[in-house]
Amino acid sequence: MEQLDVACIIDDDKIFTYLLSKQMQLINFSKTTLIFPNGLEALKYLKPILESPESLPSVILLDLNMPVLDGWQFLDQFVLLKPKKKITVYIVSSSIDAADHERAKKYEAISQFYIKPVTQAHLTEMLMHLKSA
Repeated sequence: MEQLDVACIIDDDKIFTYLLSKQMQLINFSKTTLIFPNGLEALKYLKPILESPESLPSVILLDLNMPVLDGWQFLDQFVLLKPKKKITVYIVSSSIDAADHERAKKYEAISQFYIKPVTQAHLTEMLMHLKSA
């Protein structure tokens, strides 16, 4: 399966991001993986490159519970951006709260909600979905 050029993980859990990035490497998920500890850092990176589709991620794996700017706050600002490329967002959270799952359905930008831990099977499913879209 063809790998993505750029993927992005937004999560404050360093152990989770390390393990997830290793799993992504094992299945050749993406050539480059960007990791941000919160939504604010991700937005600071994304905003200046909105006009450069080759630099933008194809996918964002987004945690909900983070300091500074959480996943919901990030999404509220992200949906206002107009990138030159489609960016698919997957929620990757430990939340099993039904309210979070319902709230996620209200965002057109969100493709799927995955409950941690994310497995290689989940990543392969994401890749297959992205390549068929």
